[in-house]
Amino acid sequence: MFKTFSQLLHLELKPPPRLILRSSQQRCNFSPDRIEGMGNAIRLLYRKCCSPTTDDKPHGVSALSRDLLSFETTSQVPEGLGSYVVSSTKAQANWYGKILETWKQAKPRPQTDEEAARLVITTLKGHKKADVEGLLSFYRLPSPGKRDEVSNESLAPVLEGLKFELLTLPVDEKSVADGDTVNVYVSSTDPIVSSTLPKEVSLAATKRAKARENKNYTEADALHKKIIASGYRMINVQNKEVLAKKFRIRLRGIDAPESKMPFGKESHDELLKMVEGKSLKVLVYAEDRYGRCVGDIYCNGKFVQEVMLKKGLAWHYLAYDKRPELAKWENDAKQKRIGLWAAKNPEKPWEWRKNKRGGN
Repeated sequence: MFKTFSQLLHLELKPPPRLILRSSQQRCNFSPDRIEGMGNAIRLLYRKCCSPTTDDKPHGVSALSRDLLSFETTSQVPEGLGSYVVSSTKAQANWYGKILETWKQAKPRPQTDEEAARLVITTLKGHKKADVEGLLSFYRLPSPGKRDEVSNESLAPVLEGLKFELLTLPVDEKSVADGDTVNVYVSSTDPIVSSTLPKEVSLAATKRAKARENKNYTEADALHKKIIASGYRMINVQNKEVLAKKFRIRLRGIDAPESKMPFGKESHDELLKMVEGKSLKVLVYAEDRYGRCVGDIYCNGKFVQEVMLKKGLAWHYLAYDKRPELAKWENDAKQKRIGLWAAKNPEKPWEWRKNKRGGN
């Protein structure tokens, strides 16, 4: 018996048998994926044996090797991958074909998550960063190439107190409120969301799909309003609707100019430029009094707070975060008189808020 799917990949696999129907007038060949109307039992058996699933999906090198095995026999990419990447299903199939060939040629084949991640990054060199990062996130694989994309100091250490990690869907242009706040959505297939998904929201999403199928758009819109009121939304990802939960993220350790302050627009626009259309990794440490998740955001391997501080588009929020690297990045911008530091004595946003409405 084989202990892992990666061991199975060492074998030369034969394609699944084709179903042959013969009659006095015709002979028809059907591959398993094309069998329709021939009984749910056949379809269910095939899917159980060969199709990748995302429910309780294992992660890491074993999951990737399993999905490559499935791709070699079915040419189908894993269900749910589209929620993590930005390119089409056809492009995804192209990646898996390349990765499969590289995997088969590797001697020895990857045995650890780090080795699998390195193989993926090397094979997909030249592809969109959002797609590569999304694929790694889908399998919860580490990204050893991140330190090559940013400065050696840009990956802030994960401190004690980390509560959970979010892997978001691509960020919409309307999701950035200002230079230190962004709204994100996380797929309901993510364990963080699925573990607390209300039954009434899941039921409403199912009913909405049926209403749209029946072209009853009035009912579908009413159900979507109910979903939104519960803090969720149906997000269109590559022409497929995904039920997702909304999280309001307050960037930890920085305070950006308010929209009506000098450099408020520039700060907002820089954050939007970084995250729009990208899937983000958010490390959440706390919740503030406004119900926002306070956390560190990484986008394509870049530590977002670092970028904002180095470009002089935010203050180090020293009252709430003592990390020395944040102070250093702010001081570097000050010395170079970059961004808001071009002014001799720029007004601090917390003082501006206090003067305007009594504090934050």
